[in-house]
Amino acid sequence: MLSFLGYGMIVTFMALIMTKRLSPLVAMTTVPILFALFAGFGPDMGDMMIDGLRKVAPTAIMVMFAILYFGVMFDTGLFDPIIKKFIQLIGGDPMKAVVFAALLAGLVSLDGDGSTTYMITVTAMLPLFKRMRLDPLALTCVVILAASVTNLLPWGGPLARAAASLQVETAELFLPLIPTLIISFLGVLLLAWFIGTRERQRLGRLPQSLGAAATVFDDADNEATPSLSEENAELRRPKLFWLNAGLTIALMTGLVLEILPLAILFMVAFSIALVINYPHMQDQRRRISAHAPTALNQIAIFLAAGILAGILSGTGMVDAMSKSFLDMLPASWGPYMAPITALASIPGTFFMSNDAFYYGVLPVLAKAAEVYGITHAEIGRASLVGQPIHLLSPLVASTYLLCGLAGVEFSDHQKYTLKWAFALCMLIMFVAMGFGLFPWSAG
Repeated sequence: MLSFLGYGMIVTFMALIMTKRLSPLVAMTTVPILFALFAGFGPDMGDMMIDGLRKVAPTAIMVMFAILYFGVMFDTGLFDPIIKKFIQLIGGDPMKAVVFAALLAGLVSLDGDGSTTYMITVTAMLPLFKRMRLDPLALTCVVILAASVTNLLPWGGPLARAAASLQVETAELFLPLIPTLIISFLGVLLLAWFIGTRERQRLGRLPQSLGAAATVFDDADNEATPSLSEENAELRRPKLFWLNAGLTIALMTGLVLEILPLAILFMVAFSIALVINYPHMQDQRRRISAHAPTALNQIAIFLAAGILAGILSGTGMVDAMSKSFLDMLPASWGPYMAPITALASIPGTFFMSNDAFYYGVLPVLAKAAEVYGITHAEIGRASLVGQPIHLLSPLVASTYLLCGLAGVEFSDHQKYTLKWAFALCMLIMFVAMGFGLFPWSAG
């Protein structure tokens, strides 16, 4: 009975959010409550939900302050000199243009917001691509793949969802992933080099042949460097560049060394950044207000996920579901639950939203894998493999923004990028298994 109710809850939840009948926040809050009441757990439901909220609270806090911190760093212009240097170094070489587009996308996506990444990167690079007559699909391809790797940072979304759903520490998932992410991003840069070299051959252009035209960005018809609005110009703090850079490097070092919990590190760093760059109270309030909508939207979903996870666990539904799943699974497949999860995440996150997959499907897979000694953290890492394919899903709104900004058809972008996205998924999977982040076979 509990298994039937658990599957019914997940199917109902996924159907409601995928058909856009309810937002993920509302669905994750109301659907579990209704099913728990129907199952007779009304008197104990409050304790279950509070227990779930306690477990996801550190992740929600970390995501909120990470978004605020990187938002402020972009406001101050910390990354402006790097962007300008990228454009200068391209020197009219198609190969460099594609590689630097990937580098820029990886840099900008540090704030965890795909829409911001696409707006900044495409605005900076598309005019240059047009002037050099490069294929805009090459731009959308390397930008989305670079963002898919950096999106696996703790505040990016998928990893935080996996941590919240499985109720494991974010650092436990993320820190072992760092070498894999570095190698995967180098793989994206290698792909960008290949695509750029192919574009250079197609155009029959030698490096530097457009140097003069491509490096002059102050002419009237050039849009390679986006102009700042008056408000954004006032927010820039060029004199504090090295101080902000030092603070960001210190933050990243503290994150890797686990000097403090991730949530505390970002809280402290954000407070310091705000005081250094915007010492007046009114300015501080404006910066918080500017980035609050993005932060609030993210943490609200994570807190709702705590309610879903708390009820699934507290009622025993997830245990019953995993038992029924194991009964259906051929016995010989059980020890391979980690790679099965990794491969399932490719179509799973393409045909479902991340919320549906990570909060609905992943807990069942993790509980089933537990029988074979595979930890929740290992299953959580395996579940991230499909993210490059996920961003090509028609369910991902920000990808439509990317295609619209670049002036390409969504279907053309999918066809151009799909094979490279799948190759990146395989690279992430095999590198992660090579580093022992999840096993090929249990035992």
